[in-house]
Amino acid sequence: SAKATDAYESARRKVANFINAADSREIIFTRNATEAINLVAYSWGLSNLKQGDEIILTVAEHHSAIVPWQFVSQKTGAVLKYVGLTKEEVPDIEQLKGLLSSKTKIVVVHHVSNVLGSMLPIEEVVSCANKVGAKVLVDACQSVPHMPVDVQKLGADFLVASSHKMCGPTGVGFLHGKFEILSSMEPFLGGGEMIADVFEDKSTYAEPPSRFEAGTPAIGEAIGLGVAIDYLSHFGMQRIHEYEKVLGSYLYESLLSVPNVRIYGPAPSASDHRAPLCSFNVENVHPTDIAEILDLQHGIAIRSGHHCAQILHRTLGINASARASLHFYNTKEEVDAFIHGLKATIDFLTSHH
Repeated sequence: SAKATDAYESARRKVANFINAADSREIIFTRNATEAINLVAYSWGLSNLKQGDEIILTVAEHHSAIVPWQFVSQKTGAVLKYVGLTKEEVPDIEQLKGLLSSKTKIVVVHHVSNVLGSMLPIEEVVSCANKVGAKVLVDACQSVPHMPVDVQKLGADFLVASSHKMCGPTGVGFLHGKFEILSSMEPFLGGGEMIADVFEDKSTYAEPPSRFEAGTPAIGEAIGLGVAIDYLSHFGMQRIHEYEKVLGSYLYESLLSVPNVRIYGPAPSASDHRAPLCSFNVENVHPTDIAEILDLQHGIAIRSGHHCAQILHRTLGINASARASLHFYNTKEEVDAFIHGLKATIDFLTSHH
């Protein structure tokens, strides 16, 4: 048990170092990033939001970053405000700044969009939010595995990510929170480990992170995440980021050469980094058909559907899209094979109509 605890706490320090947290006590292990967002929504949100307060989100948020705040809004009377897209199909930061007011209590934004591939200027969002006294929660699921993320530089109050997108096991994620905020928050779940003393009618609570880790944690999974972090750190996140920029641009340019393809999100440019993924549609072909034929006939795995971002798809005027995503283990040859397979798939599907 002592060895397991040591290895578990060592994994916490690895996460802290990986995102440059000021203190490993700022890292809370959760079941996934979704649970981490729920933790903030319930533990911070229910205690700090009241009728008429405002929560700002963007239309490009993942459902996991929206639904917990809908629960909180229904319970507290706080209002959700959504930031739309610019003509480049990037969340409109100027509109976000315009929505900020003394009513704003928290801004919930992604770092990198899982559909548009766009990246938001978190430091700028944080400094504007701070001026009106609002907190910022960053969904960093798509950035932490792909680029260097420094929570002290970003300055957000809360940041979440999940292990399985970082080459680690499923069933574990983490919340990073500024220590003084975590210390002021009520527990999310009650049970063992999160208490200081228990009396018949009340209990006193442990300090963070224990306060938010009730019961036996996913010890093996957390240790596995630590090993995944060692693996990513062996290559270096800056190196991974540079490689993926080149590969992502290659995917984008290659996909543009396919007739009747519409790619969503901004074009890659020197100033605007685009994540190594492309969500797209082909005129008059259903994205699910594309994904199925690519898999069955070409052995290529892509994803189709709304990618847990229905509000974004509605904003774009579509029901679903196909998405090809890359990581550092992918190659230009694999992009070529995907494009070749996609052209053959489109031929196959359109000749049968």
